[in-house]
Amino acid sequence: MINAITSETIHLMIPYKVMHLAARIASKESIPIRDAVERVYRSNTYAMLAREETKLWHYGPVAMFEHYMEFH
Repeated sequence: MINAITSETIHLMIPYKVMHLAARIASKESIPIRDAVERVYRSNTYAMLAREETKLWHYGPVAMFEHYMEFH
């Protein structure tokens, strides 16, 4: 179990967050999930998610999607 989210442990949460964000993007934009995953990994949202200090990992799926839509 993770006791704290740090720059060393953030990578454990990223795939889960990307999966949920990509599913929302694929549904909203009617694109294949693979394309949505690629968009997430190329986005500003992902760049911020990968940095623990932004605390973006704390966002739920809806808030993460809203952030993506605002900043992609």
